[in-house]
Amino acid sequence: ERDPHGNVQVSLIESEKLFSALVRDNLAARKAAGTYCGKFSTQHHFLGYEGRCAFPSNFDADYCYSLGYNAFMLIQYGYTGYLSKVSNLSKPAEEWVAGGMPITKMMNMERRNGKDKPVIRKALVELDGKPFRFFAEHRAKWAAETCYVYPGAIQYFGPREVCDLTTRTLALEKA
Repeated sequence: ERDPHGNVQVSLIESEKLFSALVRDNLAARKAAGTYCGKFSTQHHFLGYEGRCAFPSNFDADYCYSLGYNAFMLIQYGYTGYLSKVSNLSKPAEEWVAGGMPITKMMNMERRNGKDKPVIRKALVELDGKPFRFFAEHRAKWAAETCYVYPGAIQYFGPREVCDLTTRTLALEKA
């Protein structure tokens, strides 16, 4: 089922049931072939986004804290209808710049069911941006080989160059 904008509602996908059905079907095929003689039953537990996400990094924690604190300041000083934003994210957190943007700046008029409605403008991938160009340069290799970036377990304490890494896309935009 899709949302009113046509996007797949990932949070409604019962991935735990999908995976168990795939395992059940595979084991049934193995049983029919005589290569499996066990029993299989499941007990599902839905964890939502928490079940398929990684631990937050220091960047994630700093960014979310900054957005929340900034949102409080906007409310405290009467800036209603503003979106909390933090820029300069490719720099250390001490150099980030907090601000507010009127939500109306994000709005675009679109025709929906015969009426003009204000909606938030979709943000598309910038095909000329550094992150996408990096992807385009490497996608053939990545499709054929086992290539990925995995820095290891998240480090919360230690050298800044290890603990306070920015996201890969921000690092590529900064380069």
